[in-house]
Amino acid sequence: MLFPTNQEHHMGFNNSSYFTGNLTRDPELRFTATGTAICSFGVAWNQKKPGQDESVAHFFDCTAWSQLGENIAESFSKGDRVVIVGRLDFQSWDSNGEKRSKVGIVVEEAGPSVQWATAKPTRNERPDGNGSGRAPANRQGTGGGRQNP
Repeated sequence: MLFPTNQEHHMGFNNSSYFTGNLTRDPELRFTATGTAICSFGVAWNQKKPGQDESVAHFFDCTAWSQLGENIAESFSKGDRVVIVGRLDFQSWDSNGEKRSKVGIVVEEAGPSVQWATAKPTRNERPDGNGSGRAPANRQGTGGGRQNP
């Protein structure tokens, strides 16, 4: 779902954010021991501050799971401009006695940006043989799983 419903918006649990940027590296697809796909890639964008000539680059590591991850790995490559909807993921760890942290993005939805390019989506065949790419009717609008328009 691209935009939260009023109910989700007021629940306070939705911390999805929207990002548009360029892939900094080719997506890397790997699989867990149980066969679940994990796709890792980086996204960067430039922020130009008012009254300044120079912009500041921001870099985020992104992770997408399951079929979404497989589709991203198949669809995008380094330099592609993408639109990402995802949840911010704060991670912290200790490295040689020094506390470290970073904010990543757990991807919930991704697509090509058509600001300066065109795109032609290709629907994947589903295990039930339905190539429509649409979620089953009983899941539409429930917030369960990925939603396709």
